[in-house]
Amino acid sequence: MKKSLFLYLTILAVLSTVFTYMFLSKQVTFEQNRYDKTTKKLRDSLSLVSNQLVDANYFSLEKNENAQNYFDPGNGDKMIQFEKLIPVVTEKLLDFNANPKGNPYTGQDQIGTNKFIINKVRILNHRWIIADYSDGEIWGEVLLKYFVNPDESISFEVNQSLLYQK
Repeated sequence: MKKSLFLYLTILAVLSTVFTYMFLSKQVTFEQNRYDKTTKKLRDSLSLVSNQLVDANYFSLEKNENAQNYFDPGNGDKMIQFEKLIPVVTEKLLDFNANPKGNPYTGQDQIGTNKFIINKVRILNHRWIIADYSDGEIWGEVLLKYFVNPDESISFEVNQSLLYQK
């Protein structure tokens, strides 16, 4: 009786070891496949987002070499670095938000009690700026021309402005 009990226990131990080995090996394979699929999805998503970012930055001074070359006259007299120009132009435009009647470069007069101020600015090239503005209730966009004058001051001109309906 003792021998048969040991035989049954040995067979049971071998079977449980085999089943455990098979389960764990299948689990490792399953996890590896899942990891590979997830990694592939993430790479595809990253590639897609990267391509969308490149498309979104197509119209920007940072990526437009022709617009950048505008500030380098070639004769070496005065070269304006566009990396330093972008924050200066943005700051100058946003400084007009302190005007009590609102930013004059929104192209809109004050409607109601709130003044129009510029929220976001995007410098498209060496001549154009697009900006988003609002008074807290009404939103709009404006297309501006900007000029870097010989005395290195910056002037703006409203080209087109629009308001969205509530």
